[in-house]
Amino acid sequence: MVQHYIHRGLINKNLQENTIKAFKHSFRKKYGIETDIHATKDHKFICFHDFTLNRIFKKKESVKNMDYSQIKKISTQNKKTIPLLKDLLKISKNKHSLFIEIKPILTKKLLQKLLKETSKFSKCIFISFKHKNIYNLLKIKSNTKVGLSFSPPTSIKTIIKKSNNKNIDCLILDKFFLKNKSIQDLKIKKYYYTIKTKSEFNKYSKNNNLIFENL
Repeated sequence: MVQHYIHRGLINKNLQENTIKAFKHSFRKKYGIETDIHATKDHKFICFHDFTLNRIFKKKESVKNMDYSQIKKISTQNKKTIPLLKDLLKISKNKHSLFIEIKPILTKKLLQKLLKETSKFSKCIFISFKHKNIYNLLKIKSNTKVGLSFSPPTSIKTIIKKSNNKNIDCLILDKFFLKNKSIQDLKIKKYYYTIKTKSEFNKYSKNNNLIFENL
């Protein structure tokens, strides 16, 4: 059975990425969510894609150098409140699947905190393009649900090799790889991102797990 996830909660163009409103709307539609997380200076996990506030708020400050109270104040003033991961977990009620993409490389201490914070939520799967995060999570807790993310120009050979790790639950792959037979033949579960048009969704959704937005 195929599974589809909403990219950053963006089920339609009227919603703002990685916000509680978007997440709630996606859950009402019975979809899982892919979200991104960063750690703030005071070690809070936030649902936010970028390393700085520049793209969304026109401020060049780095997330890692700011306390959550500062980030919340700026984002709330701009009517785009950045939620804590705890907020998302709470509204998910452990009923909806979550891909939690770890954006920066996190320390072992922060990874331990992340596992503790999500320990009661069985539907969390941790993914990252920075595979060191994933391998370090597995060192802390070997049965953690994890996935490795890939984008071009990663070689097919590399993807196949890394997929052989039995502790890896799934691969998160750019849609570029959809047409590659060697990838399609892999037995491991695969999710393809980011599907942005109805024609793409209709073409691939029947036989592939997709991460999509704004349809």
